[in-house]
Amino acid sequence: MQKTKSILIIMIVALTLAACGGNQAATPTISVADVQTMAVSTFASSLTQTAEAMPTDIPTITPTPANTVVATFAPLNANGTPGTEVGNPTASCYRLVYISDVTISDHTQMTAGEKFTKTWSVQNTGGCAWQPGFKFTFVGGNPMSGSTFVLPQAVNPNDQYQISVPMVAPTTTGDATGTWRMSDTNGTFFGDPLTVVITVTSAATTATAGTPIITPTATTPSITNIP
Repeated sequence: MQKTKSILIIMIVALTLAACGGNQAATPTISVADVQTMAVSTFASSLTQTAEAMPTDIPTITPTPANTVVATFAPLNANGTPGTEVGNPTASCYRLVYISDVTISDHTQMTAGEKFTKTWSVQNTGGCAWQPGFKFTFVGGNPMSGSTFVLPQAVNPNDQYQISVPMVAPTTTGDATGTWRMSDTNGTFFGDPLTVVITVTSAATTATAGTPIITPTATTPSITNIP
């Protein structure tokens, strides 16, 4: 803008000198319209140079989104303390580990047709409680007249539990083996397979060998809480 003003002043001074020249040689006459045209042209050129000098890359400022806080709440136990949120139990949430044979250790001798009760001690090592209605079912071998055991109560994680199934020794001599497993309400099996293994002998052979015949008494299922 300052440069434009200087050019206009020079043009006006030159026009004045030309008008006052007296008898000097004639010089080209410059009209006021010519001066205005030159001024406008000079001013436009100045604006073009100013625009070219301005930066073309103008950074764009993108606002940063604010952090969003999501609150989660864990369920409370009966005493009001926070509990563990499990959600919908799945088959992978259930675990069963064999602990020991409470009655009828492997290869216990039995007479053909003898009644007995097999009891296993197991532990819930999963993250979900076993629910009433879970079934302990025969899955292979010789069932020995055993029936499906239906869990009558919940068994919490880390608790131990005794499962008892009344059975009858086969009429054929030799070893007899049966395999049983626990399943959830959907029929999905989980945990260790549990087995019963007995050796069936005739009554005469057992008496001759002097081996006493022991008929175990059925036991009531119990739960042991493991801290």
